[in-house]
Formats: sequence, structure tokens, C-alpha cells
Amino acid sequence: MEEAAPTQSKLWRVFQVSSGNFLEMFDFTVFGYYAKLIGNSFFPSDNEFATLMAVFMTFGAGFLMRPLGAIFLGSYIDRHGRRKGLILTLGLMAVGTLTIACVPGYETIGLIAPLIVVIGRLVQGLSAGVELGGVSVYLAEIATPGHKGFYVSWQSASQQVAVIFAATLGMTLNSQLSPAQMAAWGWRVPLVIGCAIIPFLFLLRRTLRETEEFLARTHRPTASEIFRSMVLNWRVVLLGAFMVTMSNAAFYMITAYTPTFGSSVLKLSSLDSLTVTLCVGFSNLVFVPIGGMISDKVGRKPVLISSAGLMLLTAYPALSWLTSAASFNNLLLVELWLSFLYSSYNGGMIVYVTEIMPEDVRTSGFSLAYSLSQTLFGGFTPAICTYLIYATNDKAMPGAWLSVAAVCALSAVFVAWRRELARARRPFSPAIQGVPRYPR
Repeated sequence: MEEAAPTQSKLWRVFQVSSGNFLEMFDFTVFGYYAKLIGNSFFPSDNEFATLMAVFMTFGAGFLMRPLGAIFLGSYIDRHGRRKGLILTLGLMAVGTLTIACVPGYETIGLIAPLIVVIGRLVQGLSAGVELGGVSVYLAEIATPGHKGFYVSWQSASQQVAVIFAATLGMTLNSQLSPAQMAAWGWRVPLVIGCAIIPFLFLLRRTLRETEEFLARTHRPTASEIFRSMVLNWRVVLLGAFMVTMSNAAFYMITAYTPTFGSSVLKLSSLDSLTVTLCVGFSNLVFVPIGGMISDKVGRKPVLISSAGLMLLTAYPALSWLTSAASFNNLLLVELWLSFLYSSYNGGMIVYVTEIMPEDVRTSGFSLAYSLSQTLFGGFTPAICTYLIYATNDKAMPGAWLSVAAVCALSAVFVAWRRELARARRPFSPAIQGVPRYPR
């Protein structure tokens, strides 16, 4: 058994573990921000819709690998420890980022260029499949009693810092470079900057201490035991996946898709769209921890039900109003409202999903649930929104997609509530290994 690690400031540990999460979201966000320019570089076409669909499908391709990352890398983390696993995921993310940043365009090397980009996205997706789960579980295991929601919320908050940084960088580049320069090489600058900070992030992760809860365990499940437990607990994993849907759809709608939606659909300037995205990042950064704190005080379910219910009722009407009177101010207002609903929901949801997972497969189970949801409702949200607008000629259809995600989330929360109530009515019996106890 490993010896307990020396005492270390929990604030510093939160920063250490969240730093790699920052890189993961920064890379994904940059790809979404510059989708149009990346598409022109690697998927040139006379049809703007075809180019956007190609690059957004490539963006989504990374999410197809997330379930595999969740299963195989998640089992590694549950077996060998949070620290070792998070160093491994950072290394894979670095490889994917370097690949996309350095590959020449289609005009230089032809079809090999988009193929290499897709491979880079797949490697990034494999890493990201367990990065969020590993970080969330680590934060849950070091949290002080009664503050787990607040601690775990910093997994999502670190992503918002990435959104803010990427948007600020994008605004700076757009103001300093001409459209021709941005199309030729400017879009690569954020990716190169992401590569430049990788050594610093590795240093932070290498000095990260293992969680005391993991070190205290006397049994470390083997890969076969972890796979068997996930099969036995497939209902819990599926429940978690449905619970995450609204968070994923809303996040990628208000961050990665907003620059394209603002410029290509609403016909606003790129600077206006990036400014709105920057404001959304700040809004998320403020409200996600607040949502986590509120869920610590009043319980997870009231926060989840109210946020998802409001998303269901208001998403499409808000987008309809926006598309009928497109302007910078209206886009900002609608996006901030969606940001508030996303942040409130996310603050309580992430910690709730970690709590319902069996202890021995907490990372694998959480990561698989999150990844299954992200495969459709996360990574393919920009592509789905683009297609829905094209197929229906209704610019507000992204709001309908958010409403579908909200229905999935509400259904999962109510099912979890029923399971909890049913368990509470049963006579007391010893806990069954592998069956989680639901929190309030």
C-alpha cells in the first residue's frame, strides 16, 4: 500500500488538478471558434454549408473516442491512482494538440492534411474521455465535508477560464491581423500557445498528490473487475449520461458554436461574436461555483430541476426572439441567460453524478456517463445545430435542441429521485457492493 502523501494546501491542489482540464477545454474551444477558417484550410469547398459540416463533424469525431477513453483510461485511474492517470491524459492531449497545430493545409499536402487532423482529434478525444471524470473525482475526494458541490464545480470553472482565455486571444488576433492573415496562419496561433504551456502543466501535474481517500483503500480493482462492475451498474451509468445531456448541449452551444452562429447565421461581426463568448465565459466562471454552493445548501435535485425546467421552457422562445431581431445586445442577453441556466445546472449536476457512482469504479463510471452524453449532445451539437438550421430554414432551431437536452436531463433527475425514494422505503439492509447510495 502506498504511503500517505505529505499535507498540501487544498487550494493549490485544486489549481494543480484543474490546470490540465484548462488545456483540454482550450483546445476544443479554439477548434470551435475557428471552425470556418479551419474548414477552409483542411476541407475547402465552394459550398459554405459543406465546409462547416465537414469541420464540425471533425470536431465531433473527437467525442466518438471519449467512451473508449472513459473505459480504458478510467479503469487505469481506478486501478493505479488519480495522479498517474491525469498525467497520462495530459500527455495524450499534448500529442493531439501538437498534431493539429503543425500539420500543413490541404493545398500543401492534399488529403493527408484532413486525415491527420482527424487523427489528432481522435487522440484528443481519447484523453478527454477521462480527463473530466478524473478531475471531478479527484476534487470530490479532497473536498471538505458539506462543500463537495463547491469543490467539484471548479472542474467546470477551469473550463470557463479556457473559454475566457481563448475568446480574449481571438479578439486580440482579430484586431491585429487582417482577414487574409487569419485565414492563412492566424488561427494556428492559439494552438501554438496551447503547445507552449504544456511543459508548465506537466510540472503541475507531476507534483500533484494522490487523494487520501484513494490511498486509504485496501482493494484496487483489476480491469476485469471494473468492466464487470460497470456492466452490472449500466443503469446508473445510463442515468448519469442522460443527466449530463443538458450541460453538454448548452455548453457547446454557448461557447464553441456561438462565434459561428453569430457570424454565419446572425451575420454579426466576428469581434461581436467573440466578445459575447468572452462575456459568457466570465458568466459561467461566476455562476458555476455558486450553483455548486447552492446545491450543497438546498440539495442537488431542486437546483437541477429548476434549471433544466427553465431551459426547457425558454430556450426556443429566446432564440426565436434573437433571430427575429439580431443584434450584439440581443445576442449577449440571450447567451447570458442560457449561461445562467447552464451554470446553475452544472454546479449541482457534476457532483451529483460522482455521488451516484459505485466507489470502486467512480472514475470509470463517471467518465463513461459523461462521454456517452458528450458524443451526441456535446461534440456534435455545432454540427446538429448547423444541420437543423439548414434543413428547416429556422435559425432558432438550436433552442429546440437545447429543449430536447433539457427533457433528457429532467427525466434522468426524476428517475434518480424515484430510485432514491424507493430505497428509502425499504427495510434497512447492509449496503450491497457496487450499488450506490443516492444523495439528497
